[in-house]
Amino acid sequence: MRCTVLLHPEDEGGFSVTVPALDGCVTQGETFGEALENARDAIEGHLAVLAKHGWEIPIERSPVVHVGLDVELPVPEPAHAA
Repeated sequence: MRCTVLLHPEDEGGFSVTVPALDGCVTQGETFGEALENARDAIEGHLAVLAKHGWEIPIERSPVVHVGLDVELPVPEPAHAA
């Protein structure tokens, strides 16, 4: 089974990881490789719990499409003196 994982660089270093197809399946790692290893462990554990309870295992049917979208930031209004 192939799962999309999203690695989010953290300000303090390392990565947090989410799995869009598996709600609540999250992990982290200090390095990119460690984050991926931990993601595999988290996914396998998550799927094992679903299977143990007889709950449906969501299958990612089509790849997730990632697109960068440029948006305009709002211009802050000047502070008014009281």
